[in-house]
Amino acid sequence: MIKQTTVLGLATILLGGPVYATDWNLATPYGDASFHTVNTKQFAEDVRDATDGELNISVHSGGSLIGHAEIKPSVRRGTIEAGEVFLSILSNESPVFELDTLPGLAGSYDQAYALWQASKPVIEELFAEQGLKPLYAVPWPSQGIYTDIELNDPAQFKGLRVRAPNINTQRLTENLGGLPTETEESDIPTAFSTGRVDAMITSVSTGKSMSAWDYVSHFSDANLWIPKNIIFVNLKAFERLDDEAQQAVLDAAAQAEERGWEASKTDAAIGAEALKEHDITITTPNEAVAEALQAAGDKLYEDWEKRANDQAKALVEDYRSRL
Repeated sequence: MIKQTTVLGLATILLGGPVYATDWNLATPYGDASFHTVNTKQFAEDVRDATDGELNISVHSGGSLIGHAEIKPSVRRGTIEAGEVFLSILSNESPVFELDTLPGLAGSYDQAYALWQASKPVIEELFAEQGLKPLYAVPWPSQGIYTDIELNDPAQFKGLRVRAPNINTQRLTENLGGLPTETEESDIPTAFSTGRVDAMITSVSTGKSMSAWDYVSHFSDANLWIPKNIIFVNLKAFERLDDEAQQAVLDAAAQAEERGWEASKTDAAIGAEALKEHDITITTPNEAVAEALQAAGDKLYEDWEKRANDQAKALVEDYRSRL
């Protein structure tokens, strides 16, 4: 058997330098049961296979390495090499990051994909300014409202404590007369059991993965918006890779994006079935509730237009031209 040191020495002679593996850490706030995490881990495996183990990406799920809010700053600083976040939590940086949480803008997967294609060049530019490189984005199923009561009257929103994971969910809740509450996905069961929240706006996927039937009884399929997660890397870390490894990452990212969009559709169907099997009543908003949601959403969009710069407004026009 040839000793490892001998192999390394031979590689040094033949290739002009030592051969060694590069290790990346990728942090995600989502648990292993989430289809997003399954997809992210498959991405890491694909990169490892394509580079013959020369680039190993360790996926740290469920916020086990870094909390959600600190993932992007940590990648930017280079503390870790890559991360995954809910795109709209970055909305304080640019109105562009809010687009996929504006009610009525993109209400189907086809529309959501057209919005991503229109916004991707701008998002890449914004990330590059911070030394970051987006790799791919994957949507959640459309967002609805979980409660322990049937929502059939707009007055029920008054004082309702709603889990709001991003600024537009907070604003929509306030427009409806509710009280937004920040709660990470992993803390949802505790938040309900302790009375910190009465409702949450999220997808059937999250409801399934968090066993929502343990603390709520109704899901109003309001189709508010189709938000996305974005997976990105520290630009310097990416550029330190050789050309072949860079291409392997990009190819795996393209596959992960395509796979992820299909997985979202599949998980939406599975999630809805799981809710029904556990006796959660799924309804669509009645006329009165739908009108209240529409009015709250319209105000949200009007407020966005006041904040948006010309680039963001042009992006929306580009998106609408693709429909």
